[in-house]
Amino acid sequence: MTSKPSIGIDVGGTKCLGVVLDGDRVLAEVRHPTPRSPMGIIDTLATIVGELGDLPAVGVGVPGLVTREGVIRASPNLTDVADFDVAGSLSTRLGRPVVVDNDATCAAVAEWRAGAARGHRDAVIVTLGTGIGGGLIVDDRVVRGAHGFAGEVGHMVVDPNGPSCPCGRRGCWERFASGTALGAMGRAVVRGGGLTAITSLVDDVADLRGEQICELAGRGDVEAVGIIDEFAHWVALGLVGLANILDPSCIVIGGGLTASREVLMEPVRRHFAALLYSPELRPHPRLEVARFGEVAGAVGAASLANLSTTG
Repeated sequence: MTSKPSIGIDVGGTKCLGVVLDGDRVLAEVRHPTPRSPMGIIDTLATIVGELGDLPAVGVGVPGLVTREGVIRASPNLTDVADFDVAGSLSTRLGRPVVVDNDATCAAVAEWRAGAARGHRDAVIVTLGTGIGGGLIVDDRVVRGAHGFAGEVGHMVVDPNGPSCPCGRRGCWERFASGTALGAMGRAVVRGGGLTAITSLVDDVADLRGEQICELAGRGDVEAVGIIDEFAHWVALGLVGLANILDPSCIVIGGGLTASREVLMEPVRRHFAALLYSPELRPHPRLEVARFGEVAGAVGAASLANLSTTG
């Protein structure tokens, strides 16, 4: 990665996370809640740029179907956001060009260039957050697809009779294997009279998040461990599909849930190994945790911005 400082911002379903990147070092970090309106998002992005030092190279990672021109065509996990020209609107506000790409593609760039996928010519990066994003590296190149929409792995249908998804379909992978899904699993158990220990972490069950279930499982709570095991099975099921289709040598898992890597990765690896072809028939890809964790999208966005200004 180049050493010229740049700003990268990752827009998530609940927060906007900005960093200053110098080489592969994160020098500063800020967070703001994600607004509900498109122009509110632009206001927040401009605020983050100002707080981080107003550097000339700015990149933004956003969720959903993002064109090569930086327009969000649709984003199920952002409210009222469609056909939204993020690149054009923010460039006008800042008075200079801005690089905008899919957030998981940005995370893939970060992990491929300087993170857990470094040295791998074929890799998949999966981000577990409000939804599930994906970034694809094939033959040492970032894959964006004909329209820029490659990597929307969260909307692979894994159960056609499953719960409805904000994208308008049913049974998408992210309804079973995202942070949102893990929180929903926990709430269902609580409504059935279980997981009573969660009251030590949250006052209102409606506020229960996946990270809190991971925390409880890390303390050894049997019910939380069981929820994580079921969740890990769904994560592994999608990863196996990606492995069968793309044959990567490495799959990197990122997003907010990776802060609980010890709790999550062991059952994911166990279920993945059981569901994929025997390693005697085909080599299994390595499953790694993103080096940059939840800031991977912002780091990759900063890297893309720097590349665009330096050529």
